[in-house]
Amino acid sequence: MKSLYGREDNQSGGLKIGILASNPELYSNKRIMEAGQARGHQMHFLNIKQCYMKLDADNPEVHYRGGSLLNDLDAVIPRIRPSVTFYGCALTRHFESLGVYCLNRSEAISQSRDKLFSLQLLQKNGLDIPTSGFANSPSDTNELIDMVGGAPLIIKLLEGTQGRGVVLAETRKAAESVVNAFKSLRANLLVQEFVKEAQGKDLRCFVIDGKVVASIERTAAPGEFRANIHQGGTAKIVRISKEERAIAIKATKVLGLKVAGVDIIRSNKGPLLLEVNSSPGLEGIESATEKDIAGLLIGAIERKLKWQHSNS
Repeated sequence: MKSLYGREDNQSGGLKIGILASNPELYSNKRIMEAGQARGHQMHFLNIKQCYMKLDADNPEVHYRGGSLLNDLDAVIPRIRPSVTFYGCALTRHFESLGVYCLNRSEAISQSRDKLFSLQLLQKNGLDIPTSGFANSPSDTNELIDMVGGAPLIIKLLEGTQGRGVVLAETRKAAESVVNAFKSLRANLLVQEFVKEAQGKDLRCFVIDGKVVASIERTAAPGEFRANIHQGGTAKIVRISKEERAIAIKATKVLGLKVAGVDIIRSNKGPLLLEVNSSPGLEGIESATEKDIAGLLIGAIERKLKWQHSNS
């Protein structure tokens, strides 16, 4: 069985690091590849859908297209898009069983992707979140709306990401219509209080190894309430408070993540935790802060594996 690495690569001295993702042209993936190569490592982009596993108690394996064996990787950086969460986490779990270091573990990724479960874990650990409601039956729609303080309110699909699957219902009638429409499609959704005083802004704190390495304030585009960069929002560097920093670090630890983007909004009752993203994008935060976040990700792997630059 041939390895993914040629003889020449194996003698280069760097770590063998795979990026487990879907799109090699994505800014974040390209930057991580470049940062790893700049630090002397052997970087390989691994398309999740083209990896496959052999389950065997004596000889478990992960293969890549064409049959290349991936067992000799030193580390994997999972960058799993929501549509392939199940298979991406299964692959990450298999790498873990082979002793390959995964920057975010499969269990932590799974927990963060389940919006309802993650909010339950966060509130259980004393982290303030916007008042949220969840129900299964359309007959509970009115009670659900009242539970979060009435309209306007936010309606979120549990499987949504990057601001997609998130709706602002400005009136009670609109809220009832949207909730019932989603439920007729058997979609799982959360309703959440709308924090008007946030004025379409949120904080994105980038956490690596228990430290906030960068933070930005994102502002929604005109006429938009979602501050996500992918929805046309803008970003600028921001100084966060000690409390906001502590929230970002604690949220990441509660979910068991080594790397996360933590979204916080500033409300009249203090900072509220919106969401924790296990595959945070780099473009907005690197552009606004001019920090080498991709290099810091590689540095986290080097520290864990006790790799020194002088080795290369």
